[in-house]
Amino acid sequence: MAEEEIKKGLAGVVVDYTAVSKVNPDTNSLLYRGYPVQELAARCSFEEVAFLLWNGELPNAEELAAFTARERAGRRLDPVVKQVVDAIPTTAHPMDVCRTAASVMGARHELSEDSSREANMAKAVDLFAAMPAVVAYDQRRRRGQDLVEPRDDLGYSANFLWMAFGEESVPEVVDAFNVSMILYAEHSFNASTFAGRVIMSTLSDLHSAVTGAIGALKGPLHGGANEAVMHTFDEIGIRPEESLEEAATRAKAWMEHALEQKKKVMGFGHRVYKHGDSRVPTMKAALDKMIAHYGRPELLGLYNGLETAMDEAKGIKPNLDYPAGPTYHLMGFDTLMFTPLFVASRITGWTAHFMEQLDSNSLIRPLSAYNGAEERHVP
Repeated sequence: MAEEEIKKGLAGVVVDYTAVSKVNPDTNSLLYRGYPVQELAARCSFEEVAFLLWNGELPNAEELAAFTARERAGRRLDPVVKQVVDAIPTTAHPMDVCRTAASVMGARHELSEDSSREANMAKAVDLFAAMPAVVAYDQRRRRGQDLVEPRDDLGYSANFLWMAFGEESVPEVVDAFNVSMILYAEHSFNASTFAGRVIMSTLSDLHSAVTGAIGALKGPLHGGANEAVMHTFDEIGIRPEESLEEAATRAKAWMEHALEQKKKVMGFGHRVYKHGDSRVPTMKAALDKMIAHYGRPELLGLYNGLETAMDEAKGIKPNLDYPAGPTYHLMGFDTLMFTPLFVASRITGWTAHFMEQLDSNSLIRPLSAYNGAEERHVP
């Protein structure tokens, strides 16, 4: 009997169609519903991109106004969800808070047992609107700070920063945050999206699929990489008094030593991209603006030194997490909150996929090749 060909990690296996996104190999561009993500990041709000992912087209003025009003009406943190969050110890990872909050929101949703397209769209918008309050409050409670109520006169990104820090952010910071949310929103059949599509394929509910996706995203091989980037920066040592060149020299030496020790360095390489992550130039431009805004050239030195050393030694390019981590750090987010920010963004792409799964559903149930003991009997 011929030996089964095993595709570990489903590498190279095409399991279904999707109209949500693709990587165009000719231009090395990530496309959302056909639009290059760098164009969306330059010209659109995150609200517009969310509408696009869910509906297939960018909104007109009337559609955007209605959608924006709907999102702003759902921003407040449910008091019961707040109670549950408060019951979770601050020693737990913030991703545990996101996972639990999503589950509670699902159990409390008025359409919890309705899986129609209309109900799932309502659930998706509600999650999109409410998750920023969960993430922002979790950071504040860990700092011993009180909840900041949302504002309905601010856009999604500006309000998110308001709830996190209790003060209005300048336009440059809001723009950089908006760019990061758009770039993280969707990426085809990645691990968390596929995990959620498997759950959805059983005809489970949308919140269960989102909860499972959050669990997958928690892993450092998927969503935790932006946190790991800052841990690397911390290990090298962030010295604000240092020049760009001095920081770059130290970072390059650190990377060379790490590679000699065969240490896994997060933030580099991507299974999908063969010529570098297409999202990096846009996120790096946002990082550059934040470095200039906050006057922190030493962070650019660390960034450049690590990138140069990895390129020279391995020819491996950075992925989106590499510039996103220090960008969030400069904005004032705690490192543990970086992956929850990813959650708040990716809810849009996840739920677009989950609704697409139901539109043409087939239970996802692959086979396995057994390599255990042959049949035997209890003595």
